[in-house]
Amino acid sequence: MNSIRVLLADDHTLVRAGLRKLLESMPGIEVVGEASDGLELLELAEKLQPQVVLMDIAMPGLNGLEATGRIARAWPDIRVLILSMHQNAEYVRQALRHGAVAYLLKDSAPMELELALKAVLNGETYLSPAVSKGVVTDYVHRLRTEEQPADVLTPRQREVLQLIAEGQSTKEIARRLDLSVKTVETHRTQLMKQLDIHEVAGLVRYAMRSGLVSSLG
Repeated sequence: MNSIRVLLADDHTLVRAGLRKLLESMPGIEVVGEASDGLELLELAEKLQPQVVLMDIAMPGLNGLEATGRIARAWPDIRVLILSMHQNAEYVRQALRHGAVAYLLKDSAPMELELALKAVLNGETYLSPAVSKGVVTDYVHRLRTEEQPADVLTPRQREVLQLIAEGQSTKEIARRLDLSVKTVETHRTQLMKQLDIHEVAGLVRYAMRSGLVSSLG
C-alpha cells in the first residue's frame, strides 16, 4: 500500500518540525515537503502533488484561506486540512468556503489528527469536536444564502488587501506581486471605493473581519 503524501505549511519552524515528527510516527504517512508561507506552498503543491496539505491560516504574504482557495481551483484532488488556533466559527466557515475539507485546532490531541486524515482520505469532512457545536449545519445553511464580506472582492484584490493589512508599503506590495507601483495604487484606490473605506486602518479592520489576517498573528 502506497504512503499518504502530506505537505506541511506553517510559518513557524518548530511547529513544522513537531508536525513532521508526529506525522512520520503514523503508519502509512509520508511528509513530502514543508512551506513557510502560502506562496511557497503553492509552488510545492504544483511540484510535489501531495494527497493532503496540512496548513495554518495565519501565514505571511498569502494566508491559508487564500492558498486553500487556489489549491481547490488548481488541484481539486488535493485535500486541504486546516490546523489553526482560531476556534471562532467564522474562521471555520471561511475555511470550508475556500475548499478546506477539515479544520483542527492546534491544541487537539495527536489521535485527532490521525482521525482527521483518515476522514478526509475517505472523502469526508472533519471538524474538531471543540469547534462550536452545530457549525456544520450552520455552514450548509448559510453557504448559499449569505454573502461573505470578502466575496465582493477579486482574488487579486484580497491579496493586495492582505498585504496592506500586514503593513507593507505600495512598493513592497508591487515587488512581492510582480506588479507596477501604479497598478498597486489602482488596486488600493478601487478597494477603498468599492468597500467605502477611506483609510488604511479601516482596511485593516475589514481584513481582520473577513479572516484575511489575524489580530493574533
